[in-house]
Amino acid sequence: MSQSVTDRATTVLAENPGIMTLDGTNTWILREPGATRSVVVDPGPDDERHIQAVLAAAGEVGLVLFTHRHFDHTEALGRIVELTGAPTRSTDPEFTRDAEPLVDGETIVVDGLSIEVLATPGHTTDSTCFLVGAERTLLSGDTILGRGTTVIAHPDGVLGPYLDSLAHIRELIEEGLVERILPGHGPVITEPGAVVDFYLEHRAERLDQVRTAVEAGASTPREVVQVVYADVDESLWGAAELSVAAQLDFLR
Repeated sequence: MSQSVTDRATTVLAENPGIMTLDGTNTWILREPGATRSVVVDPGPDDERHIQAVLAAAGEVGLVLFTHRHFDHTEALGRIVELTGAPTRSTDPEFTRDAEPLVDGETIVVDGLSIEVLATPGHTTDSTCFLVGAERTLLSGDTILGRGTTVIAHPDGVLGPYLDSLAHIRELIEEGLVERILPGHGPVITEPGAVVDFYLEHRAERLDQVRTAVEAGASTPREVVQVVYADVDESLWGAAELSVAAQLDFLR
């Protein structure tokens, strides 16, 4: 089922809820008002019902974009290309078809719709955001989630670049270029400044906690998680270990 969010953005929620995906993957469909062709961002899992819902909302697809390589965003690549014939673009060449990989700072135009590409490594090395300047809207993939905080998926994810990416997004918000964030999972963010500030504060607090745990004798990610995440459901510890590994690498 599709939901119109702005004049240019519609979402179709995939039926793949979980610990890492929250309510499911948000597939975003972008189209300039009055235009024929659309841009599909993160077609999601290879689930036929979801793909058909995306195509019903998208109509003629001019381009498919990926925010990052994780399968819950990219698994439908083959099927969506088969059904639409549209080129696909990602920062990672593995998910690029009949086009060139994305380049940081480039502007993509499809039937009047202008999208700026922003490299935001951290969650993964290929994480990318898309800015729809006409609406001051940022599609954040998993760099910023609609609820909670994201995992730094070590070793692909790296904390230093992630903090830099958050700082870059914060600058865009301060400059008035981003007023809304459309995340890869969870609800739309209408107060992006407060959310990014929370992300930065949360990371700083976690780093302090990890540093303290290490000074107390913890050495492995699991040992740190047992101390720092003692009040968190153990079903989340596996994801927490990835972020802790990234934090330990950063502190070294």
